[in-house]
Amino acid sequence: MTTDFIIGLARGAVEVTLMLSLPVLGLGMAVGLIISIFQSVTQIQEMTLTFVPKIVAVLVGMLFFGPWMLAKMLAYTEGILTNFPQYIR
Repeated sequence: MTTDFIIGLARGAVEVTLMLSLPVLGLGMAVGLIISIFQSVTQIQEMTLTFVPKIVAVLVGMLFFGPWMLAKMLAYTEGILTNFPQYIR
C-alpha cells in the first residue's frame, strides 16, 4: 500500500460523503434562506420558525433521496470490499 493509494482511497471516501450530503444539506440551506427572507420581511423573530421547516425539509429530502444515497453507499462499500484482496498485497 502506497501513500498515493491511501490518498486516493481517502479522496474517494470524501467525494462520496460530499455527494451524499449535498442534496440534504442543500434543501436545508434553501429552506433556511427562504425562512430568513420571510422573517426579515415580516419582522417575525421566532426561533422555532427556523428549525421546524428545516427539519421537515431534511426529513423529506432523506425520504426522497434515501434510495439513491443507499445505492451510492452500497456501491462504494462493495467496491472496497471486492478489491480488498488487492489492497492487502
